[in-house]
Formats: sequence, structure tokens, C-alpha cells
Amino acid sequence: MRRVAFLLPVLAVWFCLQGQAQVVANESPATLHQLQQQFVDLRFGMFIHFNIPTYANQDWPDPETPAAVFNPQQLDCNQWALAAKSANMSYGCLTTKHHSGFCIWDTKSTDYNVMNSPFKRDVVKEYVQAFRANGLKVMLYYSILDTHHKLRPNSITQQHRTMVKQQLTELLTNYGKVEALIIDGWDAPWSRISYDDISFEEVYLLVKKLQPNCLVMDLNGAKYPAEGLFYTDIKTYEMGAGQRVSNPENRMPSLACLPVNDAWFWKTDFPTKPVKQATALVNNQLVPLNKASCNFILNVAPNRDGLIDSNALATLQEIGTLWKNEGPIPSLPVTGDPIISTNLAKHKPANSSWSWDMNIMDFANDDDFTTSWESNREVKEPWYEVSLGKEQSFNALVLTEPKANVTAYRVEYYQGGEWKPLFSGNVVSRVKLHRFARVKGQKIRIWLTTYHDFPAIAELGVYNSYLHPR
Repeated sequence: MRRVAFLLPVLAVWFCLQGQAQVVANESPATLHQLQQQFVDLRFGMFIHFNIPTYANQDWPDPETPAAVFNPQQLDCNQWALAAKSANMSYGCLTTKHHSGFCIWDTKSTDYNVMNSPFKRDVVKEYVQAFRANGLKVMLYYSILDTHHKLRPNSITQQHRTMVKQQLTELLTNYGKVEALIIDGWDAPWSRISYDDISFEEVYLLVKKLQPNCLVMDLNGAKYPAEGLFYTDIKTYEMGAGQRVSNPENRMPSLACLPVNDAWFWKTDFPTKPVKQATALVNNQLVPLNKASCNFILNVAPNRDGLIDSNALATLQEIGTLWKNEGPIPSLPVTGDPIISTNLAKHKPANSSWSWDMNIMDFANDDDFTTSWESNREVKEPWYEVSLGKEQSFNALVLTEPKANVTAYRVEYYQGGEWKPLFSGNVVSRVKLHRFARVKGQKIRIWLTTYHDFPAIAELGVYNSYLHPR
């Protein structure tokens, strides 16, 4: 009888998880535009940085910090959820794995996880249950950079790629519906892990296969232009790193994050150190961000007992008296699908008509949107060309300018020893995205036919892109 009594709760949990997975699998896919609108309509949520750095007094602990230090003996995810509700937040997002690689769920991918700590409880499970029970939506954070498992620049193996996919599969299979996955430590100057080292396209398609309505957000807002969706479903801005929605009239679906303290993970001085003022957070961040089609996620870091400190709780309660969610924001424009594939033109041999001084052709495909090829002022019909080496298939092109000066252009491709017309364009935005029937070519050339001032190209992207049917 004891064995049966022990198995009953285990079976109940198993059936619950199976039911959650089935519900997600059977969910009708929404369009990306619908998901983006739903996300910005949420307006305000709680970021929860809680992981092994909580016990190191640093956001980046020693990668060899033992699992034994993780022991939140009073962990109460319901307290977190009630705190979020007190601020009229709509959702939470928990750091399932941060840059130091410790997993706070019952993962089978590594021994470096919460089940091998003194705590031995699945924090992700307790978090999702508490937030859903309180009517809040669930999002998850996951870091690609993983210093404990040596998933770092110049060290990435196939085993690392397999581990990432296994961990994401667990998170998106065993915990029910996940509204969004916020990814970090990828394609950033400080992580130096490219979308080719760990294939963005493969990860993106895996997420959409497991949960078609899960938004993928990579915290890469510092690199890519605000006008385009590059490697993310939602534009992201880490305000603590100086990133801002530059245009108050922004209509691109966006997310901005900021900690209520002066760091992301809990520090020993947090209980006595002043937190950001509720009035300033509402008037200077939340309200203007929402007006700019931007969802605001405020980080609150639980302490080593697994509880939110009283000063942070008081600020959240005050926010709730100052601000209410007024419902949907004005309808967003349709962005179309994001770019998710490898840029075939990146770092390939380039050529052009006469350039302006030092701003030669190599600056337009160096994977850096802050540099540009500029046409010499004497050239009347400038052109820019990239060689892909051998003939390759492609079906999308993005021309990004430093400023929106070019108003008309035509594109051709080199196939079988001759140049063939591909399309003509007149997109006014500085980010000019074109998708077309797949062709195969060795080179791509762009003729800039009409423009203001002088033409320049910050980046040329050429992609053989998967287009998911939404």
C-alpha cells in the first residue's frame, strides 16, 4: 500500500504534464501579428532573476560554483505571483538557466541542476503552477552562453548544440503553455556566440514545432536596427545597458527590461538599499513605453531564501495604486516574418562602384550595422555587388541603410555566366526586406537608381530562408 500511495502523486503529476503537452500541441496556431499584438497588450510583467548567481553576490559567478550552494529554504513562488498581481502585472518570466549554466528544473541533460542541490525541488514547475493559479501568464528565460558547460566562443561542439535543443525541448514540453521564450547570451559583443555557432534557425523552428504560439525573443536589440525584425519575433531593449526605444512613435512590437534594484540578481545589500521609485517607474518607463508599443518587464530578484524583499514588495504595491492595465494598445502594423537564417553575404568578397574615401565596399557586409559603404558623390548610378562563391539558393534580401535615402533600386543575380533581373524595389524604410521565389546564383548586384543626398549601405543580407506558414 505504501508503494501505491507513493505512486499516486507521481502519476497525477505525470498525467497533468501529459495533459499540458497535449493542450499545447492541439492549440490552434495564431498568426505572428496576432501573437505580437497579444504580447504588447499584456503591457507589464515581472522578470525574475533567480538562480545560482543569487548565492554568489555577483551576476556572473564562478562557473564551478557547486550546486550545493543553491538552497532557498523558504521558496514561495506564490509570494512572487501575488507581488506581481499587486503591481497589476500580467505575466512573469523566470531565469531557468543563466550564463553560468545552472538549471533550476528537473533536467536530464546535465547533473548541474537543482535536483542535485540540497533543495531538490523543480523551481520552474513551482513557478509556472503559482503564476497560472493566480491568473498570470508564463514566460521563460534561457541563456545560450553557458560557462559551466564551456558553451562559449571558440569551444562549441555538437554536444553543446544537442544540449541546447534537449533543454529547450524539456522546457517547452513539460510545463504547459509558454507565452514567450526570452533568449540571452547569443549574438552579443560580450557573448561572441554567433547565430551560426548555434543555429538560430534550428532553435527557432524547434520552438515553433513544440509550441507554435510561443514567441521567440532574443535580447539582441543593441545590434540590429529598430525598423526590422532580425532573429526575434519582438524587438528587445535592455535598458540597464543603455538600450532605448529611440522613437516615441515606434510601432514595432517591443519589449524593454529594467531591474527594480541596481543589478539583476539579489545582492546582500538589497534589503537595505533603496529600490527605484514607483512614481518614476510608472511615469518615466511604463506609461511612455506602452505608448510606444512596448511591453515593460521589471526585474525583481528573490533573495537566498526564495522570497522577495519587503522594500521591493512595497514598490510593487505602490505601482499597483498608480497604474492599471487599460487593455489593448492601438493595432500594430504587420511586420511579416522575422529573418531567422544565416546571412549568405556576410564577410563574402564584395565589389562596388567608386566609394567615398575609406568607406569602401567591405563595410556593407561586415555584420556591423554601425559601419557603411558609401558611394562617391561623383557617381550617378552607383552599384554594389557581393559574390557568394559557388552558386547558392536564396529567397530573401534585406538592404539596410544608415538613413532612408534610397527610394528606388533594382536587383540582379549572376547565374550560369550571365546577369539576370531579380526584382525592382521602392521601399522607403531604411530596412528594405524583399522575399521572392527561390533562385540560385553566384553573385548579387544592387543598382541604386533614385536617392536623396548620397546612397550608402550599412548591411546587405542574403538569405535562403524558411518561411513558416503563418
